[in-house]
Amino acid sequence: MPSYILGLDVGTTSIKAILLDRDSRCVAATHSIPTTSDISDSSGIKAKEQDTVQIIDTLNRCVGLLPADKLQHVCSIGLSGQMHGVLFWREKNGCNWSNGDFFTARDTSHLITWQDGRCTSGFLSSLPQPDSHLSVATGFGCATIFWYMKHRPEFLEDFTTAGTIQDYVVSMLCGLGGCVMTPQNAASWGFFNTSSNQWNTDILKGAGFPLRLLPQCVPSGGLAGKTCSDWHGIPAGTPVGAAMGDFQCSVYSCMSERTDAVLNISTSAQLTYAMPAEFKPPHSPQPASPISFFPYFDSSYLAVAASLNGGNVLATFVEMLTAWMKELGVTGAELNDSCLYEKLIGCALNQETSDLRMSPTILGERHSPLCLGQLTNISASNLSLGHVTRALCRGVLDNIISMMPAERLQQAGVSRIVGSGSALARNEVLRQEVERVFPQPVVYGQNADSAVGVAMVLCDRL
Repeated sequence: MPSYILGLDVGTTSIKAILLDRDSRCVAATHSIPTTSDISDSSGIKAKEQDTVQIIDTLNRCVGLLPADKLQHVCSIGLSGQMHGVLFWREKNGCNWSNGDFFTARDTSHLITWQDGRCTSGFLSSLPQPDSHLSVATGFGCATIFWYMKHRPEFLEDFTTAGTIQDYVVSMLCGLGGCVMTPQNAASWGFFNTSSNQWNTDILKGAGFPLRLLPQCVPSGGLAGKTCSDWHGIPAGTPVGAAMGDFQCSVYSCMSERTDAVLNISTSAQLTYAMPAEFKPPHSPQPASPISFFPYFDSSYLAVAASLNGGNVLATFVEMLTAWMKELGVTGAELNDSCLYEKLIGCALNQETSDLRMSPTILGERHSPLCLGQLTNISASNLSLGHVTRALCRGVLDNIISMMPAERLQQAGVSRIVGSGSALARNEVLRQEVERVFPQPVVYGQNADSAVGVAMVLCDRL
């Protein structure tokens, strides 16, 4: 009888569930559902929050749509998800299992996501210097907790535990009293030393940080516990891996050679390659550097250019055009975002080149938060939708290349680029621009996604 590993990715915009056949390492079933969990911000603090109840409801629906006969033969469960963000809950009261073989969220905060903008540059500069090679930015878990300490300390008093959204799911599935977190997710929160795999507890304590909210660190690729109840037909007592970062799992799913570089363009964009096994990161943050070093597995690191501007920029462009048309009184089915997106891609495919230049950094970048988008070289002949869409797609690639130049990849011995991510898969114009900017050959990875990657990690390590 075949056995399966359930791989789950709790993403920014959707949840994906896959079943990986343990013997063949092939995906036997898959399902993905948009979470539609964003909460509109009326506070004026640039908050980016999501509804935890809606996320967990979507997770349950997604898993429930997988074949029931295969779920009964799941031998382990792995989770990845959006890094940096933070969710708060009360120990042993964070969910409700009374509805049968699934749990619902209870007594939790909203998820404050990695896109949250409430921590201004001035606020971040007031925080203590971390004992870490990674800088702290807005949207990072520890920075968000510091913000609540200063502006809403009573909010934190309601909760005993904190973690990423994927850590929360692991805790609920296993019935854990607290929260466990891998170095991959801990590093994304800030104030975590990846060399010692420990939080900066002395620094944080000195700043009055509520240390009770820091999760216990466990190895990436290790177990967090076992399911405390049947879950959608998966038997109680099934091993559950400690949650990992969506980025690392996405890389794991498609980096088949150490000489590969992986370009992922989904909501945001990342370009990465593996550092040599003996590499050690710098001792202190380099906030002006566009390249970070993320913990991977077995004390190794990935060199990463992590851009805030990826598929979300294209989505914003579509939303802008839709809003303009509504203001002009244009209504009907043509206003559907998906339909409009496809039309824009078609226009750009008919416009093979453009002298219009766009820097689409509308969200800034962590290393340069005040460097926002620009449109230059505008003329009467390059204002068509084809020109603008082509320039936008080229701009997304030019931005990521400016952060990690092709020459650096060649010096690191990178021999090919592996393309992955939902925006890249959907947009042929983006793929054309990828192949135009890299001198290395470009291939598009099969099953290059985090849900597959986290299942592969468990398959290889448990």
